[in-house]
Amino acid sequence: MKILMVNKFLYPNGGSETYLFETGKQLQRMGHEVQYFGMEHEGRIVGNRAESYTSGMDFHSGKLAKLSYPVRIIYSAEARRKIRRVLDDLQPEVVHLNNFNFQLTPSILMEIEKYRKQTGRTVRILYTAHDYQLICPNHMMRIPATDENCERCLEKGFWQCAAHRCIHNSRIRSVLGSMEGSLYRGLGTYRYLDCLICPSRFMKEKLDHNPVFREKTVVMHNFVENGASGASQMPQKKEYVLYFGRFAQEKGIRTLLNACRRLPEIPFIFAGNGPLETEVNAAENVTNVGFQTGDALKKLIAEAAFSIYPSEWYENCPFSVMESISYGTPVIGADIGGIPELVEQGRTGELFQSGDVDDLCDKMWKLWNDRELLKEYTEKCREKTFDTVEEYCSKLLKLYRKEENLSVWR
Repeated sequence: MKILMVNKFLYPNGGSETYLFETGKQLQRMGHEVQYFGMEHEGRIVGNRAESYTSGMDFHSGKLAKLSYPVRIIYSAEARRKIRRVLDDLQPEVVHLNNFNFQLTPSILMEIEKYRKQTGRTVRILYTAHDYQLICPNHMMRIPATDENCERCLEKGFWQCAAHRCIHNSRIRSVLGSMEGSLYRGLGTYRYLDCLICPSRFMKEKLDHNPVFREKTVVMHNFVENGASGASQMPQKKEYVLYFGRFAQEKGIRTLLNACRRLPEIPFIFAGNGPLETEVNAAENVTNVGFQTGDALKKLIAEAAFSIYPSEWYENCPFSVMESISYGTPVIGADIGGIPELVEQGRTGELFQSGDVDDLCDKMWKLWNDRELLKEYTEKCREKTFDTVEEYCSKLLKLYRKEENLSVWR
């Protein structure tokens, strides 16, 4: 099978890129041809035979550096032209879309549909919803200026983004985001999608507000390496509690730091980086080991007494929670978004009210001081399995081939 994977970033940049590269590599191991389309970048690690990519564009820079940006983030003639070269060369049976708004724009969907009609080829178009880009112009369902989780665009339309300056607290960016969302909803562009893969039931519930999506959404939790399941020997647990991830307000870092200060008896290790790093470094019982990857990160996770995932925004299907459990480490997670789907209350960890420092302190103190309960949770984590990338891709191929009616997946 010939598969075209589409994502605006073709270099390591976040969880969606991890998903993209690992899925692509596994599909290749299973004998399929996989090529990629997105922006050109000096760090690009995957590509396509036609060597066709859009020019780089940084929407996060301090200024909309080029006069063409406001037009290009709504409709990209370049992206349509460049993806058509890849379509004509590869002649894919599947186009699997990931993150594409702003830099590539939904205009590429128009070109894929045009290709289908002009060639008469059967091309399945699938989309994995890594964030809320199809229903929220700032992708997070959160107003950054007030740190308020928000569903106004679902209820009242995309111009709520402009009204509340939801994109970087910028009026012009928010207006552009509202224009893009309203344009493609009006044109009905997303009807060309054949299937929308939701990594959480929470995501499916939100996408299903749009009747165009409702009959096309399926839930498939992300894959993860199951490090503890079946392992004959596990690392010895050590006396620390772990947070690993981004140091940002929406991740609940300030709430967690407040809890750390209230529990000076507990040593914490933070592994990551981000805008709140100075505050992390100032906490007396917190050791910041910086951003970690590979074996070093696995060791940190596996040896922790338990980990904390204190997010305060609508998380989708966080890899960090799955990785912690898969390496035999219980999680105290915020009861928000897709997190409760991953943490089994009373088995693989505890849930607390997102943003509630008192509840978080109670849960951490309880688990830190009840070693029998902690041991029980640890054993349950070691029994828990998530889909491996092989299992995930086997399911993905069924969707690619449309082997089953989508209703079976619900």
